[in-house]
Amino acid sequence: MAYSIVQVARMAKVTSRTLRHYDEIGLLTPAYVGGNGYRYYEREQLLRLQQIRVLRELGLGLDTIGDILDRQADQLAALRLHHEWLLAERDRFDRLATTVRHTIEKLEGGKDMNAENLYRGFARDSEQAERYAEEAERRWGGTARESHERVKGWSEEKWQAVQQEGAEASARLAELMRDGVPADDPRAIEATDAHYRWICHFWTPDRESYPGLGRLYVDDERFTAGIDETAPGLAAYLNEAIAAYARQRL
Repeated sequence: MAYSIVQVARMAKVTSRTLRHYDEIGLLTPAYVGGNGYRYYEREQLLRLQQIRVLRELGLGLDTIGDILDRQADQLAALRLHHEWLLAERDRFDRLATTVRHTIEKLEGGKDMNAENLYRGFARDSEQAERYAEEAERRWGGTARESHERVKGWSEEKWQAVQQEGAEASARLAELMRDGVPADDPRAIEATDAHYRWICHFWTPDRESYPGLGRLYVDDERFTAGIDETAPGLAAYLNEAIAAYARQRL
Protein backbone atom coordinates (compact mmCIF):
# COMPACT_ATOMS: atom_id res chain seq x y z
CA MET A 1 0.00 0.00 0.00
CA ALA A 2 1.27 3.47 -0.86
CA TYR A 3 0.79 6.58 1.25
CA SER A 4 0.90 10.15 0.03
CA ILE A 5 3.37 12.64 1.44
CA VAL A 6 0.54 14.30 3.38
CA GLN A 7 -0.48 11.01 4.97
CA VAL A 8 3.10 10.11 5.89
CA ALA A 9 3.73 13.56 7.34
CA ARG A 10 0.67 13.18 9.56
CA MET A 11 1.55 9.64 10.71
CA ALA A 12 5.24 10.37 11.33
CA LYS A 13 4.54 13.74 12.97
CA VAL A 14 6.78 15.67 10.61
CA THR A 15 6.02 18.29 8.00
CA SER A 16 5.72 17.69 4.28
CA ARG A 17 8.54 20.18 3.90
CA THR A 18 10.77 17.93 6.02
CA LEU A 19 9.99 14.93 3.83
CA ARG A 20 10.75 16.93 0.70
CA HIS A 21 14.06 17.98 2.23
CA TYR A 22 14.91 14.37 3.05
CA ASP A 23 14.25 13.51 -0.60
CA GLU A 24 16.36 16.40 -1.87
CA ILE A 25 19.41 15.34 0.18
CA GLY A 26 18.97 11.65 -0.69
CA LEU A 27 18.11 10.58 2.85
CA LEU A 28 14.59 9.31 2.09
CA THR A 29 13.57 8.83 -1.53
CA PRO A 30 9.85 8.10 -2.09
CA ALA A 31 8.78 4.87 -3.76
CA TYR A 32 7.53 6.89 -6.70
CA VAL A 33 6.11 10.25 -7.73
CA GLY A 34 2.54 10.23 -9.06
CA GLY A 35 1.21 11.99 -12.09
CA ASN A 36 -0.08 14.68 -9.76
CA GLY A 37 3.48 15.41 -8.65
CA TYR A 38 2.91 14.00 -5.15
CA ARG A 39 5.50 11.78 -3.51
CA TYR A 40 4.26 8.33 -2.44
CA TYR A 41 5.82 6.05 0.16
CA GLU A 42 5.55 2.30 0.68
CA ARG A 43 6.56 -0.08 3.48
CA GLU A 44 10.30 0.15 2.83
CA GLN A 45 10.29 3.94 2.98
CA LEU A 46 8.11 3.99 6.10
CA LEU A 47 10.56 1.72 7.92
CA ARG A 48 13.49 3.88 6.85
CA LEU A 49 11.66 6.98 8.07
CA GLN A 50 11.11 5.32 11.44
CA GLN A 51 14.87 4.74 11.71
CA ILE A 52 15.55 8.34 10.74
CA ARG A 53 13.16 9.55 13.44
CA VAL A 54 14.74 7.25 16.04
CA LEU A 55 18.27 8.39 15.26
CA ARG A 56 17.19 12.04 15.31
CA GLU A 57 15.72 11.45 18.77
CA LEU A 58 19.13 10.12 19.80
CA GLY A 59 20.68 13.41 18.72
CA LEU A 60 22.40 12.40 15.49
CA GLY A 61 22.77 14.77 12.56
CA LEU A 62 21.29 14.04 9.14
CA ASP A 63 24.68 13.36 7.52
CA THR A 64 25.52 10.81 10.21
CA ILE A 65 22.10 9.19 9.91
CA GLY A 66 22.44 8.86 6.16
CA ASP A 67 25.85 7.25 6.54
CA ILE A 68 24.57 4.78 9.15
CA LEU A 69 21.51 3.79 7.13
CA ASP A 70 23.43 3.44 3.88
CA ARG A 71 26.02 1.18 5.52
CA GLN A 72 23.63 -1.15 7.30
CA ALA A 73 23.35 -4.53 5.60
CA ASP A 74 20.66 -6.03 7.81
CA GLN A 75 17.69 -3.79 8.57
CA LEU A 76 16.38 -6.01 11.37
CA ALA A 77 19.79 -6.11 13.05
CA ALA A 78 20.01 -2.33 12.74
CA LEU A 79 16.59 -1.93 14.36
CA ARG A 80 17.68 -4.14 17.25
CA LEU A 81 20.75 -1.95 17.69
CA HIS A 82 18.65 1.22 17.66
CA HIS A 83 16.34 -0.36 20.22
CA GLU A 84 19.33 -1.02 22.47
CA TRP A 85 20.39 2.62 22.13
CA LEU A 86 16.92 3.82 23.09
CA LEU A 87 16.76 1.54 26.14
CA ALA A 88 20.21 2.72 27.22
CA GLU A 89 19.15 6.36 26.88
CA ARG A 90 15.94 5.66 28.79
CA ASP A 91 17.88 4.05 31.64
CA ARG A 92 20.38 6.90 31.70
CA PHE A 93 17.69 9.55 31.94
CA ASP A 94 15.86 7.51 34.58
CA ARG A 95 18.99 7.54 36.72
CA LEU A 96 19.48 11.27 36.26
CA ALA A 97 15.80 11.96 37.00
CA THR A 98 16.10 9.98 40.24
CA THR A 99 19.12 12.03 41.29
CA VAL A 100 17.32 15.30 40.61
CA ARG A 101 14.18 14.10 42.43
CA HIS A 102 16.22 13.18 45.51
CA THR A 103 17.86 16.61 45.43
CA ILE A 104 14.45 18.30 45.27
CA GLU A 105 13.20 16.23 48.20
CA LYS A 106 16.25 17.09 50.31
CA LEU A 107 15.96 20.80 49.53
CA GLU A 108 12.24 20.85 50.26
CA GLY A 109 12.88 19.15 53.59
CA GLY A 110 15.66 21.55 54.46
CA LYS A 111 18.19 18.72 54.62
CA ASP A 112 21.71 18.52 53.31
CA MET A 113 22.45 15.98 50.59
CA ASN A 114 25.64 13.96 50.47
CA ALA A 115 27.86 15.74 47.94
CA GLU A 116 28.67 12.56 46.02
CA ASN A 117 24.97 11.74 45.69
CA LEU A 118 24.48 14.95 43.72
CA TYR A 119 26.22 13.28 40.80
CA ARG A 120 24.73 9.78 40.78
CA GLY A 121 23.86 8.69 37.26
CA PHE A 122 26.43 10.88 35.52
CA ALA A 123 29.05 9.13 33.39
CA ARG A 124 32.74 9.81 33.79
CA ASP A 125 34.06 12.23 31.19
CA SER A 126 36.60 9.58 30.19
CA GLU A 127 33.78 7.23 29.27
CA GLN A 128 33.06 9.55 26.33
CA ALA A 129 36.09 8.04 24.63
CA GLU A 130 34.49 4.62 24.96
CA ARG A 131 31.32 5.89 23.30
CA TYR A 132 33.41 7.38 20.48
CA ALA A 133 35.13 4.02 20.06
CA GLU A 134 31.88 2.09 19.94
CA GLU A 135 30.37 4.45 17.36
CA ALA A 136 33.52 4.40 15.25
CA GLU A 137 33.49 0.61 15.24
CA ARG A 138 29.88 0.51 14.07
CA ARG A 139 30.75 2.73 11.16
CA TRP A 140 34.33 1.86 10.22
CA GLY A 141 35.15 -1.42 11.93
CA GLY A 142 38.42 -1.81 13.79
CA THR A 143 39.09 -3.05 17.29
CA ALA A 144 37.08 -0.62 19.38
CA ARG A 145 35.37 -3.47 21.26
CA GLU A 146 38.60 -4.04 23.17
CA SER A 147 37.94 -0.76 25.00
CA HIS A 148 35.71 -2.43 27.55
CA GLU A 149 38.39 -4.95 28.47
CA ARG A 150 41.10 -2.32 28.73
CA VAL A 151 39.27 -0.10 31.20
CA LYS A 152 37.78 -2.87 33.30
CA GLY A 153 38.95 -2.50 36.87
CA TRP A 154 40.53 0.95 36.48
CA SER A 155 40.81 2.77 39.78
CA GLU A 156 39.37 6.25 40.25
CA GLU A 157 42.93 7.59 40.23
CA LYS A 158 43.56 5.94 36.87
CA TRP A 159 40.36 7.44 35.44
CA GLN A 160 41.37 10.88 36.68
CA ALA A 161 44.88 10.57 35.23
CA VAL A 162 43.58 9.50 31.81
CA GLN A 163 40.95 12.23 31.87
CA GLN A 164 43.64 14.82 32.59
CA GLU A 165 45.78 13.50 29.75
CA GLY A 166 42.91 13.91 27.30
CA ALA A 167 42.12 17.40 28.56
CA GLU A 168 45.74 18.46 28.11
CA ALA A 169 45.85 17.11 24.56
CA SER A 170 42.65 18.99 23.68
CA ALA A 171 43.91 22.19 25.30
CA ARG A 172 47.14 22.07 23.30
CA LEU A 173 45.28 21.56 20.02
CA ALA A 174 42.88 24.38 20.91
CA GLU A 175 45.85 26.68 21.54
CA LEU A 176 47.36 25.86 18.14
CA MET A 177 44.00 26.40 16.45
CA ARG A 178 43.60 29.84 18.07
CA ASP A 179 47.13 30.74 16.95
CA GLY A 180 46.21 29.91 13.36
CA VAL A 181 48.58 26.95 13.06
CA PRO A 182 47.51 24.74 10.09
CA ALA A 183 46.16 21.34 11.06
CA ASP A 184 48.93 19.59 9.09
CA ASP A 185 51.73 21.68 10.62
CA PRO A 186 54.39 19.61 12.45
CA ARG A 187 53.35 21.26 15.73
CA ALA A 188 49.76 20.16 15.20
CA ILE A 189 50.91 16.67 14.27
CA GLU A 190 52.85 16.41 17.54
CA ALA A 191 49.84 17.63 19.50
CA THR A 192 47.64 15.13 17.68
CA ASP A 193 50.06 12.39 18.64
CA ALA A 194 49.15 13.11 22.27
CA HIS A 195 45.48 12.75 21.37
CA TYR A 196 46.20 9.48 19.55
CA ARG A 197 48.10 8.10 22.55
CA TRP A 198 45.20 9.14 24.80
CA ILE A 199 42.72 7.29 22.57
CA CYS A 200 45.01 4.25 22.72
CA HIS A 201 44.16 3.91 26.40
CA PHE A 202 40.77 2.71 25.20
CA TRP A 203 41.36 1.20 21.75
CA THR A 204 44.00 1.29 19.01
CA PRO A 205 42.80 3.08 15.86
CA ASP A 206 44.48 2.35 12.55
CA ARG A 207 44.99 4.36 9.36
CA GLU A 208 41.32 4.00 8.45
CA SER A 209 39.49 4.06 11.77
CA TYR A 210 41.39 7.02 13.28
CA PRO A 211 40.31 9.42 10.49
CA GLY A 212 36.88 7.83 10.82
CA LEU A 213 36.87 8.91 14.43
CA GLY A 214 37.80 12.42 13.34
CA ARG A 215 34.87 12.50 10.93
CA LEU A 216 32.61 11.33 13.72
CA TYR A 217 33.66 14.39 15.73
CA VAL A 218 32.17 16.67 13.08
CA ASP A 219 29.37 14.46 11.73
CA ASP A 220 27.70 13.80 15.07
CA GLU A 221 26.27 16.89 16.74
CA ARG A 222 26.57 15.34 20.21
CA PHE A 223 30.31 14.84 19.87
CA THR A 224 30.89 18.19 18.16
CA ALA A 225 29.18 20.01 21.01
CA GLY A 226 31.24 18.20 23.63
CA ILE A 227 34.58 18.87 21.93
CA ASP A 228 33.74 22.48 21.11
CA GLU A 229 33.20 23.15 24.80
CA THR A 230 37.00 23.40 25.00
CA ALA A 231 37.11 25.89 22.12
CA PRO A 232 34.57 26.68 19.36
CA GLY A 233 35.68 25.03 16.14
CA LEU A 234 37.97 22.52 17.82
CA ALA A 235 36.07 19.49 16.51
CA ALA A 236 36.61 20.56 12.89
CA TYR A 237 40.27 21.40 13.54
CA LEU A 238 40.83 18.06 15.27
CA ASN A 239 39.20 16.24 12.36
CA GLU A 240 41.67 17.84 9.95
CA ALA A 241 44.62 17.22 12.27
CA ILE A 242 43.68 13.56 12.71
CA ALA A 243 43.45 13.07 8.94
CA ALA A 244 46.91 14.63 8.50
CA TYR A 245 48.33 12.57 11.35
CA ALA A 246 46.99 9.33 9.88
CA ARG A 247 48.50 10.12 6.46
CA GLN A 248 51.91 10.86 7.94
CA ARG A 249 52.25 8.39 10.78
CA LEU A 250 49.81 5.49 10.48
